[in-house]
Amino acid sequence: MNRDDNFIAGLHRATPGAGAPMLPLRAGIGLKPQHFRDILHSLPEIGFFEVHAENYMVAGGPFHHYLGRIREHYPLSIHGVGLSIGAEAPPDEAHLDRLAALLERYAPQSFSEHLAWSTHDGRFFNDLLPLVYDRASLQRVCTHIDRVQERLGRRMLLENPASYLEFAASSVDEADFISEVVQRTGCGLLLDVNNVYVSCVNHQRDAKAYLARLPLAATGEIHLAGFARDTDEDGSSLLIDSHGSAVDAAVWALYADVLDMIGPQPTLIERDNDVPALAVLLDEARQAEQLLQVAR
Repeated sequence: MNRDDNFIAGLHRATPGAGAPMLPLRAGIGLKPQHFRDILHSLPEIGFFEVHAENYMVAGGPFHHYLGRIREHYPLSIHGVGLSIGAEAPPDEAHLDRLAALLERYAPQSFSEHLAWSTHDGRFFNDLLPLVYDRASLQRVCTHIDRVQERLGRRMLLENPASYLEFAASSVDEADFISEVVQRTGCGLLLDVNNVYVSCVNHQRDAKAYLARLPLAATGEIHLAGFARDTDEDGSSLLIDSHGSAVDAAVWALYADVLDMIGPQPTLIERDNDVPALAVLLDEARQAEQLLQVAR
């Protein structure tokens, strides 16, 4: 067994899936501050909650107060947005230290990040930016994920991106790129079905064919969200991954197809903009629960 095999085997021993708790095969919702009190008052029937890691990278305050209380009742997924996995520079060690402390504090059943970059030359961009898919990027992303998993002592899930353009310099298909990253690093897949739909519509591709090339067996969580409609400079339809509306019927249909392919998976309803009342999100989660029951 070589060094890489030893590393990956060690990760599987230390991460969910090898005796450690995992997210239930149910639907969850993103935890939003405006819902803290309602959740603690009603303790709704929901599979799990998910939070963005960077919103909790402080020692104390009201966010930690409420998350600690809610964590007593529900499984938790932590979703990172700032590791900049696709950047040229390696992950920031101070950020990794804060993330490690957060994961130790709450012991979430899942941790995930994006296949994107948001830092360059010491500057931070408040966006998830696309990367060129080539062999150099592949090696860099794998090296960065290796470091993240080594520092955190656990397997991370990597989310497939929503994209609006593609680089002429790319020489590797996106699904093949993600598959090789998963194979080489032992990370899992956070399958964002809305991102699949948005990207395939934008690039005029078949979503089911794209899904068939992804490493679906490595899926540890699914995301569902809403999108916005726009047009590009040529007047063609352009979908934007806005997280500001209900899950579209086409995304629900694609989600049902995914469940037919791989069976029930922990499924999150994402809403980060124009956040509605808690009851609205719970209704969407119940819709996902119905499809999960069918898949069982």
